[in-house]
Amino acid sequence: MKTVPLHQVHIRLGAKMVPFAGFEMPVRYSSDLDEHHTVRNNVGVFDVSHMGEFSVKGPKALALIQKVSSNDAATLYDGKVQYSYLPNAKGGVVDDLLVYRIAEDDYMLVVNASNIEKDWDWIQSHNTEGAEMTNLSDDLCLFAVQGPNATATLQKLTGSDLGAMEYYTFHIGEMAGIEDVIISATGYTGAGGFEIYVNKKNAEKMWDAIFEAGKEFGIKPVGLGARDTLRLEKGFCLYGNDIDDITSPLEAGLGWVTKFSKDFINSESLKTQKEAGLNRKLVGFEMIDRGIPRSHYELCDASGHKLGEVTSGTQSPTLQKGIGMGYVPTPFSKPDTEIFVKVRDKLLKARTVKLPFVKN
Repeated sequence: MKTVPLHQVHIRLGAKMVPFAGFEMPVRYSSDLDEHHTVRNNVGVFDVSHMGEFSVKGPKALALIQKVSSNDAATLYDGKVQYSYLPNAKGGVVDDLLVYRIAEDDYMLVVNASNIEKDWDWIQSHNTEGAEMTNLSDDLCLFAVQGPNATATLQKLTGSDLGAMEYYTFHIGEMAGIEDVIISATGYTGAGGFEIYVNKKNAEKMWDAIFEAGKEFGIKPVGLGARDTLRLEKGFCLYGNDIDDITSPLEAGLGWVTKFSKDFINSESLKTQKEAGLNRKLVGFEMIDRGIPRSHYELCDASGHKLGEVTSGTQSPTLQKGIGMGYVPTPFSKPDTEIFVKVRDKLLKARTVKLPFVKN
């Protein structure tokens, strides 16, 4: 089991550590509920240094990224981030990822921790152009500072105007006296904030500086438990749950980052699927009856016939009701359609809703 560089810091903070994506990670420090509300209403910090980062450089860098990813990276400019995915050859998804354009011919890809080796091998296997690839994953730490007070917290540590940064842009500069920090206006919570990439040798200095700066706001460390409820309230897909090697990205609602204006791996097959129409779709649903939907619970029609299953589900701390996502046949995907969740042989009523669950 791998550990992140600040493993002992989390132990000292009293974190409950659990295995996740091959790493021992903090799942919570106090309670999932307290940490969730801290991020939604104030500011919290996640250590997500288990994530993977690849450098792709050289005159063939863009050509490689265009071939292996679904979105159009040619639209990127220096300091811009793009959400995308890596399609496989059989209609599924290798992984979803972020693409950072640092400069012309200089990109960084950020991938999920559980897929670092798989993604590296997949991209390298298609690197016939000879782009220069470097795996930075073991050298970088990543802290997600999220919540309404994230900007006020971090602004104390840098001369960069964080308030002027647009969503999905980044800046490389000085923060907390540390040079060459990537300050990215991104996150996986929908609560606003930044993701901070720093060399692992400066990780503890940065962590301590962030918590000192956020002291007046009651800043807290936050674990994977709250990260999951926060992302689900915003309808963000989790690889391994809502998308995987065999799920169609179009059925998963990722058509908005599938750009058929260029050729990429399996693009013709996906285009054919889009033109033929989708048989099923990933939907969000809210419980009407009391109950908490859990992964792999059956989704049914009123007669109890199985439509699909829950891919992600929880009790929403913000809405105080059960919410979930899952794949259903297209006729059942329209918002406000009545469906049922099978919980211990009992059909509990739910309704499909337009994502995100929490709108602001």
